[in-house]
Amino acid sequence: MTSTVGSIAGIMTSIAALAASICLLSSFSSDEGRELRPLSGSFPTKELNKTLDNDMSESAELAPMDRDITNFMRQWQFQGAQVSVSRNDSLLFSKGYGEAGDGIAMTPGHILRLASVSKLITATGIMVLCDRDSLKLSDTVFGPEGILSDSLYTSAIKDRNYFKITVEDLLRHKGGFTTRRGDPMFTTKDIIVQNRLKSPPDSRTLMKIILGRPLDFLPGTSQSYSNFGYLILSLIIEKVSGQPYEDFIQENVLRPAGCYDFHIAGNLRSERRPNETCYFVPSNEPLIPKYDNSGEYVVRCYGGNDIHALSGAGAWTASSAELSRFVASIDGDPRLQDVISEDSLGDMIEYFDPDTFSLGWNDTDPEKGWDRTGTFSGTSALVHRYPDGECWIFISNTSSWRGPAQARYTRELFRELREKYSAKLPKQDLFR
Repeated sequence: MTSTVGSIAGIMTSIAALAASICLLSSFSSDEGRELRPLSGSFPTKELNKTLDNDMSESAELAPMDRDITNFMRQWQFQGAQVSVSRNDSLLFSKGYGEAGDGIAMTPGHILRLASVSKLITATGIMVLCDRDSLKLSDTVFGPEGILSDSLYTSAIKDRNYFKITVEDLLRHKGGFTTRRGDPMFTTKDIIVQNRLKSPPDSRTLMKIILGRPLDFLPGTSQSYSNFGYLILSLIIEKVSGQPYEDFIQENVLRPAGCYDFHIAGNLRSERRPNETCYFVPSNEPLIPKYDNSGEYVVRCYGGNDIHALSGAGAWTASSAELSRFVASIDGDPRLQDVISEDSLGDMIEYFDPDTFSLGWNDTDPEKGWDRTGTFSGTSALVHRYPDGECWIFISNTSSWRGPAQARYTRELFRELREKYSAKLPKQDLFR
């Protein structure tokens, strides 16, 4: 399902794309555990979050669209949000609405938590390693011949079906994990109590705990959405590359894509970056116990969950403008250079049926487009790239009481906005 792209020297290669030719940043392969040098080549240098402002997307023709978006936010009690629209690898529109927090207006340069949109970034990191021939989607994850063959993991496994899990199984949520006992990425306090821990488990400790449990189904035979599976993928990236997950993604995926302001989130308000928004929950949501079992009660979006520990499953922050740039780097359109090969793109968007997850994307129906959602406390996000090459992104710093079901209403907003305003979007490219 993958092809070898690259050489020891790290050269630039042109390959045929799905419908046209795309340019690919190629690289070199490395031995497992050896630190990877940064990709060679010239990367886009414009830092979008430092150059964009709301005025760049202002126009009299789009004033009604601003009202529609503001009304949508009011309906769902969103404090602040960003909307970006790109078409054919050009950023036509990027604007902030409402409040970023502390009385500051939202701008295109603010960054927000992306929740599960992070999985699209992690999947792309896996495909970059596939392009380097550093791993294959069919590689097994655990066991003596697996990628994570460390004794820490193998000694914890009692159910030998773990040895059947492949990289692709994890990407498609087919690894055998369910939330029957609760989602291990969102039940940290319970895990601390059940395992008599003195502090929240790090990723290796959590892995050892969960791997001691039997799988809920035979890998590859069914599917169940799994944040834990994408934590494992983050650890695979670390093992194969020899780098911390965040460092590898920034150096080998995001920087080549022209994205310079993606960061792994902190848990607390005090851990925000200077241009990061504040986060909000529905007004009637009660305080809850802090994830670290300290006994402190907190607002859910600030310490209710260990967001940082989600890693590649849900911890990234970014602006909608840079997220648009990232999507443009994995879409096969030749106007902006892609960071993955034609074969890897084909793997990511391969479509089977409405009930089968795509790689990183929720769904890639060729007739409806590519869809990626993200939801947890303080965040509601949707990325939708349509078959005509137009990509709409909505990110809010407020969670909806609808939870993951909120994406349905955001999709309907996109449909209405496209119908009324697509032809009126500015003839510009804010990427350049």
